[in-house]
Amino acid sequence: MTKTITLAQGNGGQENNELISKVFYKAFKNDILDKSEDAAIIHNGELAFSTDSFTVSPLFFAGADIGKLAVCGTCNDLAMMGAKPKYLTCSVIIEEGFETRDLERIVRSMKKELEINGAIIVSGDTKVVPRGSVDKIFINTTGIGEVLKKGISSNNITKDDIIIVNRDIGCHGAAIFVAREGIEMSSSLQSDCESLYPQVKALLDADIKITAMRDATRGGVSAVLNEWSRQSNICIEVEEESIPISDEVKGICEMLGFEATALANEGTFVLAVNHDDAQKAVEILKTFESCKNAAIIANVTDTHLKKVILKSSWGTSRFLDTPSGELLPRIC
Repeated sequence: MTKTITLAQGNGGQENNELISKVFYKAFKNDILDKSEDAAIIHNGELAFSTDSFTVSPLFFAGADIGKLAVCGTCNDLAMMGAKPKYLTCSVIIEEGFETRDLERIVRSMKKELEINGAIIVSGDTKVVPRGSVDKIFINTTGIGEVLKKGISSNNITKDDIIIVNRDIGCHGAAIFVAREGIEMSSSLQSDCESLYPQVKALLDADIKITAMRDATRGGVSAVLNEWSRQSNICIEVEEESIPISDEVKGICEMLGFEATALANEGTFVLAVNHDDAQKAVEILKTFESCKNAAIIANVTDTHLKKVILKSSWGTSRFLDTPSGELLPRIC
């Protein structure tokens, strides 16, 4: 552990995991927290409970803004546990001098996304701090959802499961970088920020045998797969060519040296589904406009326990490690 906190410790990768485990998990250790899920399952398995804070820069970007992000982020964490988002809190820290017009725009985005999830804000808090005390506006949302399907857990993945991604990856991280750096692009690249509950509900309604789900936010798909391999004591073997990546994201990665699998997402999730239902799950996902590129990307084996292997089309293999270092700060 470093003596002072670094930006890398907030990136969702290796340093972030170390900070959480050695400081917060050490102090707050309990059976619910130890499960390390996207949302805590409480009240005899009937409710899902999650919280998240949002500090993205810039506040407005192609495809979304901090308001939409704040609702999607928490609602999606609930959906990943098979829960319907129901009630949210909203706490806002606003810098003195912030434009009221921008605040109203952010709140409108939140309202629209709440309606998509069928959720409501039931409590909140507002603080205004002196100029320079916060960068424009920070938002925290906490949510409670009704569990529709019990037993979904990233601790229960086995060799009976197939790994699926619901869409092309890396769009959010790439879009944020382009917006922040003022890069001019003649493309349609935008954040994938989207509420995932409608997709999850479609899978649950079709009685798909889902073992685990997780949205690939900070640290991207790499972080999710590595977390799963450790939590379930499995090996995940990924076919590199099967990972859907848009031409725009590929171009940014090649130009700037990024790994698409490590880029953040806000409307992309990874599923572990029983192999009998894997193809059906992909077909259901593809009925959604944003999920035309849904694909099976990996198998579960016991080749190298607690490791993720990336297999190339050339017949070579390498370990896909948890992202480390300072990736894209302030992506959520």
